[in-house]
Amino acid sequence: MRPFARLAGALTILAALAATATAQPRITVTFPAARSSTPLDGRLLVYFHTDTTGDPRLQVSDNAATAQVFGVDVDGWRPGTPQVVDASAFGYPLQSLRELKPGRYRVQAMINRYQTFTRSDGHTVKLPPDRGEGQQMTQKPGNLFSRAATVTVAANSAIRLELDQEIPPVGDFAQKETKYVKYVKIRSELLSRFWGTDMYLAAWVLLPEGFDSHPQARYPLVINHGHFPSSLGGWREAPPDADLKPDYSTRFSLAGYNRIQQELAHQFYKDWTGPGFPRMLLIEIQHPTPFYDDSYAVNSANNGPYGDAIMRELVPEIERHFRGLGQGWARFTYGGSTGGWEAMAVQMFYPQDFNGAWIACPDPIDFRHYTVVDIYKDKNAYFIEGPFKRVARPGQRNYLGHISTTLEQSNHRELALGTNSRSGDQWDVWESVYSPVGANGYPKPIWDKRTGVIDPEVAAYWKEHYDLSHILQRDWRTLGPQLKGKLRIYVGDMDNYYLNNAVYEVEKFLKQADPPADAVVDYGDRDEHCWNGDHTRSNAYSRLRYPQMVLPWALERILTTAPAGADIRSWRY
Repeated sequence: MRPFARLAGALTILAALAATATAQPRITVTFPAARSSTPLDGRLLVYFHTDTTGDPRLQVSDNAATAQVFGVDVDGWRPGTPQVVDASAFGYPLQSLRELKPGRYRVQAMINRYQTFTRSDGHTVKLPPDRGEGQQMTQKPGNLFSRAATVTVAANSAIRLELDQEIPPVGDFAQKETKYVKYVKIRSELLSRFWGTDMYLAAWVLLPEGFDSHPQARYPLVINHGHFPSSLGGWREAPPDADLKPDYSTRFSLAGYNRIQQELAHQFYKDWTGPGFPRMLLIEIQHPTPFYDDSYAVNSANNGPYGDAIMRELVPEIERHFRGLGQGWARFTYGGSTGGWEAMAVQMFYPQDFNGAWIACPDPIDFRHYTVVDIYKDKNAYFIEGPFKRVARPGQRNYLGHISTTLEQSNHRELALGTNSRSGDQWDVWESVYSPVGANGYPKPIWDKRTGVIDPEVAAYWKEHYDLSHILQRDWRTLGPQLKGKLRIYVGDMDNYYLNNAVYEVEKFLKQADPPADAVVDYGDRDEHCWNGDHTRSNAYSRLRYPQMVLPWALERILTTAPAGADIRSWRY
């Protein structure tokens, strides 16, 4: 009988080991009725970090030192009812709680609350509305979170968290107005009709020196496109703070970069109000969508008619209120990164409404180089695959080419933060702008978020609607004459996100375009994101001087291209 006894013992040991291997932490989260008496919809997120200070919810990133996050969708979650987060929750960088090593962690939970939208296209979707914070879920008013706590995690740990904290409302933007800076907010009829609820657009307007003392003057308008501005960017009326504690910019290897930013923002104020500076209206637009901190300034199937709302509702209202000239020859646009793509797109999609676009480090303007992916030829976005080898595609680099994350890792971070393109981050926003609407009412993915397998039908849709390089070439016979001399594109040849690769393709076409494009395309040697055309200063400084570069060029174009009889004098004082 001894052999059987030994066998029984071995089986007992194996069973115990199997139980240990499948055991996992169990996390339950609740919220009190005092925080919400009604059920919640949203994305419940649980964070872990080995850092013993700070809030883990603020420490998720593409960097190696990122916090860990697990996410689950919740619908109709009632106060006091436990919500379980277990190994089925998708995580980043570890995909499952089973992979979380035993040890001491700082832990925290948060819910990104969703609102139900019944759109005019017939789809009902649940998305996080912007609440004045610019679609930043960790800063979104009304989102609930727990206090960060230190816990010991073991195979069978039971962790209980309560969302008893709430992010407060943002302040009134109008309180930031000054003699020069004004805030305008309008209800958009176009967007409200599409989303089935009141939707708004807003803008910061920088008035020229002498605006009040020259009541007969009417002004050109320049749009600085980019991410959600909570104030007018790069503008400071007061000198730098005397007691400002210097920080350190790892990106630029500069000590005291915060003071440099304040100094150049104040210098802009002095230039703007000084003699000889072009007298124009300069605006920055707030156009967050339920998907992202801005709409990319174009019409799209998932976001609605943001392009038309900006150009046909907001801009005319600003020009009416602040004495704009209101003509295409007197409008210009510029921006970097997201703003660079937007500047090029609106110049192309509204060619007669602008007289020039200064386009810096634009998001991919040729989808054969959608960063490092050719969405038309590649089968998989995450890997280069051969018969015996699989190589991960890079997602971000520095000026030396050192990689900090892969494309798969960046996309998995977004998937943990939100399903159905609801992370509020970069890859998801591109889907929300460029993709057709899927059967479920959300953007149809360009690739499977888990595996990276590309959908060629979605790629074909992207090509015809938002591949700016393809559209330029397809429509150049009619579009070319309207864009002559208007395009100026700048990018560093070591852009962190490989955005220079798409610019190379556009440059090839513009050089041989017929009729001639008279475009400018220039590269910064070894410059990272977001080089903007200044060869005399480092990127750390030039990125803080857009208006001083763009507005003199706008003035020059006006004086050489304005139609006969145009007002080119009332605002030149």
